[in-house]
Amino acid sequence: EVQLVESGGGLVQAGGSLRLSCAASGVTFDEYAIGWFRQAPGKDREGVSFISSVDGSTNYADHVKGRFTISSDNAKDTVYLQMNSLKPEDTAVYYCAFAYVSVGRRGTPTNEYEYDRWGQGTQVTVSS
Repeated sequence: EVQLVESGGGLVQAGGSLRLSCAASGVTFDEYAIGWFRQAPGKDREGVSFISSVDGSTNYADHVKGRFTISSDNAKDTVYLQMNSLKPEDTAVYYCAFAYVSVGRRGTPTNEYEYDRWGQGTQVTVSS
């Protein structure tokens, strides 16, 4: 069974940076996608960024494009989310999620219902 552990959250001032990590264990097949989602108080969970191990494709929500970068170390089954130029509105609990995908799939799943394993979440707080 796949398990995910996030780390790297914390408190940072606006304009600062953080790097989140998502370490996956129990991965059996090489074809998978990992996504980052976030949920702010009183708001729905939203997708942030996604990466596929099949073709290395990535995807970003419009509100983080140019500021966040997702990357992976497939040998370690670990995905990173580098967050730069952070804004107070980025404050949320960030979750990573995992989904096996088909061998021939191109692109990344972006809908949270396509992911079936979730980490415990890590808090990111950006002060103004």
